[in-house]
Amino acid sequence: MDFVAIIPARFQSSRFPGKPLVDIQGKPMVQHVVERAKEAGAGSVIVATDDERIAKVAAGFSSVVMTSGAHTSGTERIAEVIKRNNIADDTIVVNVQGDEPFVPAENIRQVASNLAANPAMQMATLCTRIHSQNEVLNPNIVKVVFSATGRAVYFSRSVIPFARDTMTSDPVTVDTELYYRHIGLYAYTARYVNQYVAYQPSALEQIESLEQLRALWYDDAIHVDVAKLPPPVGIDTPQDLTDLLASLPS
Repeated sequence: MDFVAIIPARFQSSRFPGKPLVDIQGKPMVQHVVERAKEAGAGSVIVATDDERIAKVAAGFSSVVMTSGAHTSGTERIAEVIKRNNIADDTIVVNVQGDEPFVPAENIRQVASNLAANPAMQMATLCTRIHSQNEVLNPNIVKVVFSATGRAVYFSRSVIPFARDTMTSDPVTVDTELYYRHIGLYAYTARYVNQYVAYQPSALEQIESLEQLRALWYDDAIHVDVAKLPPPVGIDTPQDLTDLLASLPS
């Protein structure tokens, strides 16, 4: 499977400024992500950033493309990389989120392979089963509902599906078997990335702050599969990092 991995990395995260450069076991977070992408067998790995501090650090272990600071999503940033590097339309591009330092390399390969195996779909992504009620109710954990054929129905920070008979009671009870957490990996062709950024942003993606909802708004199909190796939760806040470090072997 020949694919390009592009890692969008912003410094100005509203919930965790400077996140790509925080130290995890002696390496900046973004370096862990680059290493996972290389382990996955990506033909090339590129860090896409609008910040000189990130670019300077990442240049020590990856190709780097400086991009505009005006982008509102990782996919928009990737579109600029595709244009600058003249990446061919049929190339499979995997968007590896910069806050997933321990995403298994197998998952990166999986999402690229799933896109190739489902040419009727415009994008491919992954999910994993949720096992705790707190995660179901946590708005930082994005939930996904998908069809029997693996086509995304909706993504939300809210609780979907909503169990009417148990979640309107006090205290709320949640059957966690019904819920899947979205994993921040996307595969698409370079051609589709250019199509995506030509769309006007949708109200849904803006209100949920979830870029994949733009694709659903315009009736594009997203393939969803359960990840072969469930990754740790992504790092959105300093507390997420503290919890992750506490869970790692000493």
